[in-house]
Amino acid sequence: MIRRIAKTILLASTLAVLAWAAPAQAGMIPVEVSVTPDGGNFRWTYAVVVTTSVNVNPGDSFTIYNFSGLVNGSISAPSGWTSMVSNSAPRAGTNPTQDAGVPDVTFTYNGSSPISGQQGLGNFMIDSTQQASGQTDFTSTTHRQIDGRLETNITTTDAPTGSTNPVNGTPEPSTLALLGLGLPLLGAYRALRRRKNG
Repeated sequence: MIRRIAKTILLASTLAVLAWAAPAQAGMIPVEVSVTPDGGNFRWTYAVVVTTSVNVNPGDSFTIYNFSGLVNGSISAPSGWTSMVSNSAPRAGTNPTQDAGVPDVTFTYNGSSPISGQQGLGNFMIDSTQQASGQTDFTSTTHRQIDGRLETNITTTDAPTGSTNPVNGTPEPSTLALLGLGLPLLGAYRALRRRKNG
C-alpha cells in the first residue's frame, strides 16, 4: 500500500515538475553560458540553439539585454552572423527589461540560406570587465517552418551584472523543481523505513 502511494506521489510530482519547469519554447535559445578569464577581462561565451519547428532566415536575430562592462571590439560570432551594440535594442515583439545605461548586444543572421531544424548555432563571445553573473532577458526572432510567419520569443540568460561581487541570486526554477520532486520521495522513503522497522 505504501509503495503504491509512493509511486503515485512520484508520478504526480514528476508530471507537475515537467509541466511547470519545461514550458514549450520556440526560436533561438541560449543553452549554456560560460565565463573564462581573458587578458584581464572575462570572456562570456553563449552556446545558442534553434528549436525544431522554426527557420532562422537572413535578417533574423537575437539580443542579450543589459550586458554590463562590455569591452569594445571584443565581440565574435560564427560565420554568417554580425553583431550590433545599442542601448535600446529592438524588442522583437516582446517586453524585455532594458536599462538605457547598459548596452544590449544583438546578433543578426546574414547567411545565404535559412538554418532549418533543431541544431546548435555555435558560440557567440563577448568580453566584459565584469565576472559577476546575474539574469537578464534574451529575445529572438525566427520564422515558423509551417507557414513562414514571424515567431518571437523571450527567455532569460546570464550576463555580467556590473557588481564587484558574485550575485547570490534566487535558486533557478530547475533547482526548485528538483527540490519539489525530492521532498515527497524523501517522505515516502522515511515512511516505508519506519513501517519496515516498526
